[in-house]
Amino acid sequence: MQASSWRGRATSAALFLSYPLLMVTALWPLPWAFVVVAAVSYLADNQVPRVTPALNEILSKVHLGVTLRFVIRETATLLLAVRVLGADSSWFIALAAGMFLLHGARSVQTTLAFYLNRWVNVLPVVTRNVDLTALRIPPPPPAALVSYKGARLLYLDILPVGGAAVGVAAGVSWLGVAGAAIALAACAGSIVALLPHFRRAAVLRDRDRVIEHVDEQVRAYDPEVALYFSGSLDSAYQASMWLNTLARIERRAIVVLRERGMVDKLGPTTLPVVCIPSGTDLMNFRGLDSIRVTLFASNVGKNIHMLRLPGHRSVFIGHGDSDKEASFNPFTKVYDKVWVAGQAGRDRYIKANVGVRDEDVDEVGRPQLAGISTTRPGGSQQTVLYAPTWEGWQDDLFHTSIITMGPKIVKALLKSGVRVIYKPHPLTGHRDPAAGSAHRKVMSLLAAAGGNHRTVTGPEPHLYECFNEADLLISDISSVVADFLASGKPYVVTNVAGRPDEEFKERYPSADAAYLLGPALRELPEIIAELGRDEDAMAGARRKLKTYLLGPDQPDAMTRFNAAVNALYDQAAERAAAAASSQATDQVESRK
Repeated sequence: MQASSWRGRATSAALFLSYPLLMVTALWPLPWAFVVVAAVSYLADNQVPRVTPALNEILSKVHLGVTLRFVIRETATLLLAVRVLGADSSWFIALAAGMFLLHGARSVQTTLAFYLNRWVNVLPVVTRNVDLTALRIPPPPPAALVSYKGARLLYLDILPVGGAAVGVAAGVSWLGVAGAAIALAACAGSIVALLPHFRRAAVLRDRDRVIEHVDEQVRAYDPEVALYFSGSLDSAYQASMWLNTLARIERRAIVVLRERGMVDKLGPTTLPVVCIPSGTDLMNFRGLDSIRVTLFASNVGKNIHMLRLPGHRSVFIGHGDSDKEASFNPFTKVYDKVWVAGQAGRDRYIKANVGVRDEDVDEVGRPQLAGISTTRPGGSQQTVLYAPTWEGWQDDLFHTSIITMGPKIVKALLKSGVRVIYKPHPLTGHRDPAAGSAHRKVMSLLAAAGGNHRTVTGPEPHLYECFNEADLLISDISSVVADFLASGKPYVVTNVAGRPDEEFKERYPSADAAYLLGPALRELPEIIAELGRDEDAMAGARRKLKTYLLGPDQPDAMTRFNAAVNALYDQAAERAAAAASSQATDQVESRK
């Protein structure tokens, strides 16, 4: 972090100092000094987006963006040339004309790149597993020609700038003009290369035609159930965890997304995926009319667009049962139904009294947990999975141990001789920089320890695969705890605030069969010692709690979930048929 900070400061200083010095060395004139300062300014401009992205954004907002900085450097080059060669020099006039034409050519290239990106990469509807052959979507042009909407081509001016500066210093007046000619030729070549792509992609500028075609394809599929999801790209896991379950139900399912980048972040699936960023387009998308059950995995503002559509029953399924406040959010009362894993989920809503009626809550199990092994991995070395939650959107939702306990936990585990798997929540450090700092420290500790310890920060291996490798879980109040109970193996819940054990377990029922770990970690040696027993002291309590949190083993969760979908679908279909019949009767009566 410190080295990165110094690089950022050095780059910022070089950027701010180089431009005034360019003007000074041009007007003085000091040609060789100008060459050195120009080189520094190019290097600083290239590094700013990488090492100080915040500064780069601020400069753009205060009208000192990258394009203007390049123009200033080119202007300084022309000032140097006119001071040394004179305004009547034909080489100076040719250099000025060449730079002017280069700007025009870059503008043409940027325009082509902008519209190509808009037509090909910013379609009004983005899909997966939907046949779009009829749209004849062309392959994207080479990234080098369209990335950054032409910003890369700004650096072509290094040829006339560098050529002119070195030429003036060395007495070779034509060198800058030669550089301008080469830069113009390169820019013209990129324009010519883009034109065929531009012509083929022009058919996609008719957004209504694109939407209509996707709409037709979805209507042909005739979806019955939808998984609707909106959120930050980092939250894609919340929808991905339901994909395999939705693919196994008896009804035809579809995934409806709202954020364009979410399509690529979503996990693998054979289900049709439709991303409709515009709320207006979504509410006019007739392909969704056949849906009778819509499942919502998170509570976000854009849910309102889908909730407003008639004819379907809405269900909040969440993205994991836990004792965190997200599992009894007052917003949840807007849905027709709330599906929880077991009795614990129902009791949370009763206890919280947030407006969700008990008759609207159904216990459907957690079908995703079917792949969790109930056997210990074995081996000479015990494995502990440390999977802390994140810091939450606000302090009231702060359950993470990563900041105050994380590095201490990992140090103690390493000292005890166990193997450590560290899998943090994907949003760790998203709100609180201290969480990000502690996360990096944990990773450094594990990297320094070497051996077969493991850090898992991406989607693979999946959390449940990590469960299967572990003899013990250490986690915070979160759905990870409830899910791990499916394994029957011992688990530890961090008591970050150091509450009395009875108070803590009463407040958080999912910890009722857990070993609690306070801020001082005094309990950890005894907990590790329990791993050597065939059946530890909390085994019986875990079996009882598993049924309470996740529901009974028979019928299995997938059977119960599928039955819940079918029952609600039949109710919604019956209502829709009755509404259609009533509407038809009203129309007949109105004609009389």
